[in-house]
Amino acid sequence: MTVLIVHWAVMLSAFLIFWFLALFCLLSVGLGEVDPETGAPLSPKLLLKAGIATAVTAVLWIVFYVLILMGVFDL
Repeated sequence: MTVLIVHWAVMLSAFLIFWFLALFCLLSVGLGEVDPETGAPLSPKLLLKAGIATAVTAVLWIVFYVLILMGVFDL
């Protein structure tokens, strides 16, 4: 039982790490116009970027999980 909890805790943390990495890579993409007073982008499209980060993370996480099931990585 403990091994199963640890396994899914590792998989959840891997998903979160992949998600934050993907989001941080996407934050600077397509910023467009910048407000001259604050320097902040006028339309950052954060929800779209979060959705793309989630899709990219799902693919990376599935590949990671398959590699664990094949025995390439060992938990």
